[in-house]
Amino acid sequence: MRTGVRIGVDVGTVRVGLARSDRDGLLATPVETVQRRGNDLEPVLARIAEVAAELDAIELVVGLPLALSGRDTPSTGDARMVADLLAAGPLPVRLIDERLTTVSAQAALHASGRNTRGSRAVIDQVAAVILLQHALDAERASGSAPGALVDPKRK
Repeated sequence: MRTGVRIGVDVGTVRVGLARSDRDGLLATPVETVQRRGNDLEPVLARIAEVAAELDAIELVVGLPLALSGRDTPSTGDARMVADLLAAGPLPVRLIDERLTTVSAQAALHASGRNTRGSRAVIDQVAAVILLQHALDAERASGSAPGALVDPKRK
């Protein structure tokens, strides 16, 4: 298991949830939710870079929203675009299958007594935690970095 903080990124069309791991890669915890302003991704990318620098992260883990069948969804292209833009920065970026993370996040919040409508920003953070924890668990189980590394030269 590699040591170092990883940042989980749950890309949404309205909000982007961020999570972080501890240095040992054992546990993912929520960080914050970044509001998107339409198609202007610069503030979102800048905030992700700030968080990664503050936490001395070794990589970014971006959720790839696929359909249950494994096919692309309307959100898949958006997540790939954000991952490609992040890969132009100094940190490696990995795409991780995130099927059902938002559904799992909503179920967890509902089970804790919170309603979905009042918890939208928290749902994005919880989804980021779930996808990052999945990536950490997969790396620990397999001994190799999870997901697909995004080529920073790919356009």
